[in-house]
Amino acid sequence: MKKRLQHLPTALIAMGVLLVVAAPLAGWRDGADGALGALAGAGLVALSYTLSSLIIAVTDLRARHLLVPVAMSTYMLKFTLIGVVMWIIASTDWGGLPWLGALVIAATLIWVAAQAVWVWRAKIPYVEIEPS
Repeated sequence: MKKRLQHLPTALIAMGVLLVVAAPLAGWRDGADGALGALAGAGLVALSYTLSSLIIAVTDLRARHLLVPVAMSTYMLKFTLIGVVMWIIASTDWGGLPWLGALVIAATLIWVAAQAVWVWRAKIPYVEIEPS
């Protein structure tokens, strides 16, 4: 399982860097609501990608033939849930909503970029030869 989740530290560090930059900026610009919105946006994305990575890793270990349907289902489910959360919050007057939306977008792009950089730098063999 550990082998299938090696990308997580890189992506989570990228989320931390994003929060170190965005949360103080949002707090300076819009106070506590802005900082909480930034934290919630990045946290929501980090949580959803981490959970889907875990689900996909477990599926790869136990039922590889279900990997594509499970991966696509988790993808659709997480973006649906993020949309529902944002829709529910949009019906309130919470001042952190713009930062929540901005950080959901930024965190998604940064997570994908961090994972892509990890893949490009990883020494992943094309063929795994098991010892006999």
